[in-house]
Amino acid sequence: MSIQHHLEEALLEEIQSETGPMREIILHNDDVNTFDHVIACLVEICGHDPIQAEQCAWIVHYNGKCSVKRGTFDQLEPQCTALLDRGLSADIQ
Repeated sequence: MSIQHHLEEALLEEIQSETGPMREIILHNDDVNTFDHVIACLVEICGHDPIQAEQCAWIVHYNGKCSVKRGTFDQLEPQCTALLDRGLSADIQ
């Protein structure tokens, strides 16, 4: 293998170790939280605009779950915890 190839592999490994694999927060349906509460949480915690948050709330309502945020585990973990702290059902997949 060429030096160029080894450098490219090393760079790729370094980038992957810094960013980690992409994951997503999955919000699950429940019979407890109101649409307004879910929307407010998605706006505040996940940075959704109100229309995006409402669309996610409807998807959760009709499909039982929805991906609401993508990123590395380290990026998503505090947001997922904040959703859980507000009584929502969410996990990172």
